[in-house]
Amino acid sequence: MILDTGRSADFGRVARMRFQANAWWWYLLGGLPVAIAAPLLPTSAQLLTYAFASACAVGVLVARLRAGKADQRRTWWLLAAAMSCAGLADLCWSVAVALGHPGSGMPAVDATYFAMYPLIAAGLLSLPSTSRYGSKLVGFTEAGIALCTAVVVTWVLLYDPLVRHQPGHPVSLTVALYPPLDLLILATAVRMVVASGTLRGTNLLLLGGAACLLTADVSYFVSAALGGSWAGPGPTVACWVATYSCIAAAVLHPSASTPSPPALPSSSRWVTVVYAVVVLIGPAATAYSLLAQLDRGVFDALDVVVPLAPAAVTAVLLVIRLGHAGRIEQRRALDLQESLRQQSQMQALLRHHALHDALTGLPNRRLLDDRLVELLTGGGGGGLVLFDLDGFKDVNDRFGHPTGDALLIAVGRRLEGLLTPGDTLARLGGDEFALLCPRASEAELLERGERMLAALRQPVDVGGAELFVSATAGARQFGAAAGPTTVLSDADVALYAAKAAGKDRVLPFDEQLRDQQLQRSRTAEQLRAALAADELAVHYQPIVALDGNRVIGVEALVRWCPPGGAPIGPDRFIPAAEASGLIVALGDWVLARACRDAAPWHARHGAGVSVNVSPRQLAEPDFVCRVHRALEASGLPGAALTLEITEGVLVGAGPQAELTIAHLTALRAIGVRVAIDDFGTGYSSLAYLRDLPIDILKIDRSFLPHSSDDVAGQTALVRAIVDLARSLGLITVAEGVETEEHAELLRRLGCDRVQGYLLGRPAPAAATAHAFAPELVAS
Repeated sequence: MILDTGRSADFGRVARMRFQANAWWWYLLGGLPVAIAAPLLPTSAQLLTYAFASACAVGVLVARLRAGKADQRRTWWLLAAAMSCAGLADLCWSVAVALGHPGSGMPAVDATYFAMYPLIAAGLLSLPSTSRYGSKLVGFTEAGIALCTAVVVTWVLLYDPLVRHQPGHPVSLTVALYPPLDLLILATAVRMVVASGTLRGTNLLLLGGAACLLTADVSYFVSAALGGSWAGPGPTVACWVATYSCIAAAVLHPSASTPSPPALPSSSRWVTVVYAVVVLIGPAATAYSLLAQLDRGVFDALDVVVPLAPAAVTAVLLVIRLGHAGRIEQRRALDLQESLRQQSQMQALLRHHALHDALTGLPNRRLLDDRLVELLTGGGGGGLVLFDLDGFKDVNDRFGHPTGDALLIAVGRRLEGLLTPGDTLARLGGDEFALLCPRASEAELLERGERMLAALRQPVDVGGAELFVSATAGARQFGAAAGPTTVLSDADVALYAAKAAGKDRVLPFDEQLRDQQLQRSRTAEQLRAALAADELAVHYQPIVALDGNRVIGVEALVRWCPPGGAPIGPDRFIPAAEASGLIVALGDWVLARACRDAAPWHARHGAGVSVNVSPRQLAEPDFVCRVHRALEASGLPGAALTLEITEGVLVGAGPQAELTIAHLTALRAIGVRVAIDDFGTGYSSLAYLRDLPIDILKIDRSFLPHSSDDVAGQTALVRAIVDLARSLGLITVAEGVETEEHAELLRRLGCDRVQGYLLGRPAPAAATAHAFAPELVAS
């Protein structure tokens, strides 16, 4: 048999927790038979029962305190001391009775027992107030009112008829002390009820213990005054035992181990009823006393003074209580007013946060949309300018995001300084801002945009670093039928066009830009379908070594000829692929096809293949693995593959440039070569040629002379590039060679390789195979 020990342990833990939560109830049930049986026992056994019950209560209190499972430790220590005094006195009385000395003539024992009362009262008083508006004296007014009322009732119902007018059975001082001591506990219990606000289980059990003690003492007083046994009647015995049980159960209750939650002062109807009854008790008891005295024919000053003095004090205390209640209500009203004010401020703050950017404090996209709708529906005209910072990602990469955030804040403040009344400058997210200009014409929009671009060209001091940034903008004037979505979309189209045109400029929107965007989107969708249907092709243009006019390799160029349609040029579908992210899948496909086609050419003729790689491909973390897969699947060695990249990919700093360099370094380790395409048209930095993983420079066709007028100048540029490459050990390849003059010039300048229409146009793989002569070998 297999035992689920985990489930058994959980069951045991749950059972233990349930028992601990209900321990107070089990303790009361256990004490019930004792309370019922105690009145039936002999006097000495009753006293031992008292001692046993109080000892159990002390044991429970001390055990809970030592285990740290009770809150308000001072209260429970005082109650434990009270139970100890009661138990010690009961034990002494039981011994005295057993030795034949009834419970009289032992003042020290009586004093020990009576010490229980002030200790219980002190314990109840030590319970803190949980009233939100209370002070340390909260509840004492109510306790005083209850005490005065109880004094009147005690005098009228107990002392006056049973002590003053009961000459046959004189009451001893010991017996006469019980009611006053009970009044002390009654007053502190009332204070506890008022101070706690809402009674919890622990408070109810303590209140029950006080009620049992009051019942026991009053019945004992009445019995003794009427000549009954000194040990007390049966109800007295049962209530004394119940008192000890209730106090012990109170510390076992779960609420004794948790702090009391704050409570508001009660203002329910029953409180009003209680005060009304208390006010009427004094006069009613006084009237009853006077009528009783008149019937007996005995009447003196005490019959008037004793009832009326507490009644007068009660009236005074009620006035104080009403004044205190008025102050509490005033404080509650002030607190409510303050809460409403804070709530209003919080709502305003939440509205501000909902409509403003958390970083710059500028209006956000939501607020811009709202104001844009207002302007468009109002028909007042105007326009929108979208700004996008150029190179912001490089700032984050080089200096970290905190610097980037500080730059955005500085840019926002600088642009705010150029606003005119009615303008709205918003941050839409990232490094994109928007300027909403009511009643502005297109010329004014462009002028405002140019002014802001000029302001952003000035250096920005961020954390001691001087940063230079620029921005690109697109402007859209409101049209008659323009909606908020259309205005934002058109401004974004203009922004995209401005970036494509070279950045750091502002362009207005026109319908052609929207048509171009739609065309790019349509082209991207068609390209996605063409990739899935394998409708693309790779053509190859020969690369010829000028030393011997040998074809030593080819450059792979992707072509798209839809079935039944006109060819689509790379200048159309490559930008669409870049914008849509399809360039990664397209580049993988071209690389795999080029390696597969070039493998037999390399095996037969030693020829290599060059493949263009986009910056987006180099941003892929697994780019090296993709190249490895293409080489392994085709059988082409790494030394036969050249990857052509643009020089801008390697210039700069940050994670992207570091990832690119890591990719190229890993690939060069297996023989793959790296070529810089269109050298000289971009950054043209000379430092990276020495330090970065580069093998080949491809001279852009724009450097070749196009007429006899520019031969000298262009020749000097090409000679400088060739000499620079030779000094760095790099191979040079000139593109766009279309005439014999170009070829001869490049041969004379020492260029290593050339490609162009003079030497061969791009052709499919089958036609390219004929360009290699069997006897050719790689240089």
